[in-house]
Amino acid sequence: MQPLCFILMPFGTKIDESGRPIDFDKVYAQVIRPACDAAELEPIRADEETAGGFIHKPMFERLMLCPFAVADLTTANPNVFYELGVRHGIRPFTTVVVFGKGMRLPFDLAPLRGLPYELDAQGNPASPDADRDALAERLRASRDGVEDSPLFQLVTDWPRPEIARLRTDTFRELVEYSKQYKAKLRDARASGGAAVAAVEAELNVRDADPAVVIDLFLSYRAVEDWAAMVTLTSRMSPVVARTVMVREQHAFALNRLGRRDEAEELLTALIAERGPSSETNGLLGRVYKDRWEEAVSRNEPARARGYLRKAIEAYRAGFESDWRDAYPGVNAVTLMELEEPVNPEQARLLPVVRYAVARRLATGTADYWDHATRLELSVLAGDRQGADEALADALAAIRESWEAKTTCRNLRLIREARERRSTESAWVAEIEKELANGAARH
Repeated sequence: MQPLCFILMPFGTKIDESGRPIDFDKVYAQVIRPACDAAELEPIRADEETAGGFIHKPMFERLMLCPFAVADLTTANPNVFYELGVRHGIRPFTTVVVFGKGMRLPFDLAPLRGLPYELDAQGNPASPDADRDALAERLRASRDGVEDSPLFQLVTDWPRPEIARLRTDTFRELVEYSKQYKAKLRDARASGGAAVAAVEAELNVRDADPAVVIDLFLSYRAVEDWAAMVTLTSRMSPVVARTVMVREQHAFALNRLGRRDEAEELLTALIAERGPSSETNGLLGRVYKDRWEEAVSRNEPARARGYLRKAIEAYRAGFESDWRDAYPGVNAVTLMELEEPVNPEQARLLPVVRYAVARRLATGTADYWDHATRLELSVLAGDRQGADEALADALAAIRESWEAKTTCRNLRLIREARERRSTESAWVAEIEKELANGAARH
């Protein structure tokens, strides 16, 4: 049985101080994980930041009880710095620090014997084999027990903690438990809501590893069981339930159930606490957009105009909080198309949204929403060829059926608005149909 090595690092693509996007998933896959394998260690990567950035009990257990650790300080991620501080306060040795070459470490960390790795202009590993071998050698050398924690190096009489073997063995069992349930949930998502519920029935949700609870929560979203998401929120521990991501997705599910007042209350409270964000404001914009459609269906034109304006403002505020996230921006310009006449701000905002999604696509890490955004922008521009190309990429990137359904709805709204203006839009209906078929297959 190989010793565990805890990996402290960002997830996905992050922007460094020069504006370069860095693909940390590739750094992990091409450098860090194979280095652990070569050093005969079993890597455990830290829980994803989608859980709201909170440090929960299993995180501290990993920091304390994993015999080895690797901390990637590239982009000066505050969560990683905090976790490294905890680790250095507990473990005198067996912690290896790495960072992207060219990064300036903060003054207080300059004495650390960090190991640089090469990145190319696109933020991908430039010399993965050499960097893997160097890290593997450093991990092997850390077995010699040379102190790498500044605390224990500088304060020589600081007491060395004793970590009970029994507790470490129990910790390993908990890690295996988490892995098993994540695998079960992955299989359950392919079978539907009943299969996900069957996995939940095996868990003590309040006391389970938060990483498993979050995976369960998002598995219900994947199978579009909104009621189960809401119910699960009430069963979570208060610490997990209070995280930003859970509160946002709780509101998302409430809105899908038609409980718009509750969804709005949750989201506006989050914005009041933390300020606007592309995700929170995007979800709030969706609440107002649904209310707009309901008012239209009830033939309440004045109320409909009011909700349409609120939706546009919510999406726009989300986009302005982070220009890199095109999702709320494209929703804002799409809804501006529905105003009579078309909102003149649309012409000024469209190029900014187009640039934001182009930058995302250039990184090579685009997801479904990036391709869907390009599709909507092409439809707004009347660009049939561009729309067909974006459609093909979007269909290949669908992860969950509700995503494509959301895009279909937006395209329908654009088409209907243009039909009211007697603008030829039959080709948009063809795209809607293909996208709907793609959603049905997921």
